[in-house]
Amino acid sequence: MGGCCSQSDPDLSNDPMDPSRAGQSSKPGISGKSGKPAQIGPVLGRPMEDIKSTYTIGKELGRGQFGVTHLCTNKATGEQFACKTIAKRKLVNKEDVEDVRKEVQIMHHLTGQPNIVELKGAFEDKHSVHLVMELCAGGELFDRIIAKGHYTERAAASLLRTIVQIVHTCHSMGVIHRDLKPENFLLLNKDEDAPLQATDFGLSVFYKQGELFKDIVGSAYYIAPEVLRRRYGPEVDIWSVGVMLYILLSGVPPFWAESEHGIFNAILKAHVDFTSDPWPSISPGAKDLVKQMLNSDPKQRLTAFQVLNHPWIKEDGEAPDTPLDNAVLGRLKQFKAMNNFKKVALRVIAGCLSEEEIMGLKQMFKGIDTDNSGTITLEELKRGLAEQGTILSESEAKQLMEAADADGNGTIDYDEFITATMHLNRMDKEEHLSTAFKYFDKDNSGFITLEELEHALRDYGLNDSNDIQEVISEVDADNDGRINYDEFVAMMKKGNPDATQNPKKRRDAFV
Repeated sequence: MGGCCSQSDPDLSNDPMDPSRAGQSSKPGISGKSGKPAQIGPVLGRPMEDIKSTYTIGKELGRGQFGVTHLCTNKATGEQFACKTIAKRKLVNKEDVEDVRKEVQIMHHLTGQPNIVELKGAFEDKHSVHLVMELCAGGELFDRIIAKGHYTERAAASLLRTIVQIVHTCHSMGVIHRDLKPENFLLLNKDEDAPLQATDFGLSVFYKQGELFKDIVGSAYYIAPEVLRRRYGPEVDIWSVGVMLYILLSGVPPFWAESEHGIFNAILKAHVDFTSDPWPSISPGAKDLVKQMLNSDPKQRLTAFQVLNHPWIKEDGEAPDTPLDNAVLGRLKQFKAMNNFKKVALRVIAGCLSEEEIMGLKQMFKGIDTDNSGTITLEELKRGLAEQGTILSESEAKQLMEAADADGNGTIDYDEFITATMHLNRMDKEEHLSTAFKYFDKDNSGFITLEELEHALRDYGLNDSNDIQEVISEVDADNDGRINYDEFVAMMKKGNPDATQNPKKRRDAFV
C-alpha cells in the first residue's frame, strides 16, 4: 500500500499518509450521537468515527494500489493535509488488514524523524480507513531536478546523502521501507531549499536483527535480487537507492527490459553497465559507490552507515562540481513524459469502448469467476479464457494478471478486469488507435504537432512544456518535428512495464 503527496498523474501511484490524533478520540467506549458506544473498527481496533466531522475532503492528488489520496483541510484551523483513503472492501484477507495496521504503526513510530512524512492521524468508518498526513506540495524530487535543467555530481551526492540518512534512520529504528524509488521522495513545499520527505510506508515492515523476509514486494526496476529469491533483510533498501543513484547519474535504470519478467532476469544477472555514455565521464568515486551499493551479495553490500562514510558522498567529499551530460536530463525527461503521453492516449481509448463491448466483458467476467466470489484468480483466468477460445501462455496470463491487479492482492475484481481487458483490446483494434490519434491531431492534418500535444496534455493536467519536445523527439522516427500515425502506433505498441508506477505485492512465486 502506501502513498505520496505529489500532484502527479492520478494513474501513477504515489500516496501520502495521515493526521495525528488531531480530531480523533481513541478511548474505548466513546459514545456516538445516539449516546450508544461507538462501534470498534475491525482494522484499527478503535472506535469508528467520521473523518468529515474534522476535515473537508478536496481534490484527488494520487492513486495507489489500495488507496486514493485527496487534499484535505482541517475545518477548525484551515491547515491542509493529504488524506489517503483505503477502501475496506479491497482488504480481502487478514494479511491485507494487517498491512494497513502496520502502515499506521510504522508511520506513528517514525513521526518526528527528519525527512519522513508525518502521520497526523488515522480514522476508520464503515467503508474505509483514512490516513491523514503532512502535505508535500513541492512535488516529486526528479521533477524538481528536471525543471532546474542541470545538476552536478556534487548535487547528486548531496541528494543521496539525505536519502541514505533517511534509510539509516529507518534501519536504526527497526524498519525496512521495501519500496524506495524516486516517486516516493517528495518536496515539502515549492521553495528552492524545500526539505525532502520520504513517503509511502505501505510495504514497510518492522524487523529484528537476523530476521529474513520472503514476500516479493516493491517496484520492478528497484527490486533487489535477494527479494526475487525470497530471502532478504534491510540490505534491499540500499540496493534500491543504488538503482536511484545510477538513474540520477545516467538518466536510465541499470536493469531494463521490455517486460517485468525481463527486468527481473536482468536484476538476477546483476550486470551493471559502466561503459555506455555518460559513464566514461563520471568520476571513479561515483562508480565505486554504485558498484558497492549494487553488489548482488547482500552480505557484501554497503550498509547505510558505510554509504554515508564513502568519500564520494561525504560533505565536501570527492564528487566533482561539473555539470553532468545534458543527455542525462533528456533521458530523465523522456522517462517521465513518455508515459504521460501514453496514459492520455489510453484514457482516450477507454472512452471509445461501446456499451456492447463492455457488456461482453461483463459476461466474460461472470464466465471466468466460476466460484462467484467477485474476484478472479490466475487459474480461473487461464481456464476461463481458454474456454472462450483465447489461449494465453503462462507469461501472457501472468502479465495480464499483473496489469489488471491494480491493488496487488493476487486476484482481479470486476473493475480491474474491465480496465485490463480493455487495455489488451487496444492493441488489436485499429479504430481505437485511430480515435486516440485523432484526439491529439485536432486539425486532422495527419500529424500530431508540438502545439497539439501540448494542448492535449494540458487538458489532462499533464503538461510540462519542457518535456513536450523530448516526447516528440523520442517518438518522431523520421525527425520531421511531428508525430505521424505510424509513429504513434509504434509508441503505443512498444513495451512499457507499468511496475515502476505500480508497486505491487507479488505473493505468487517468481518464476
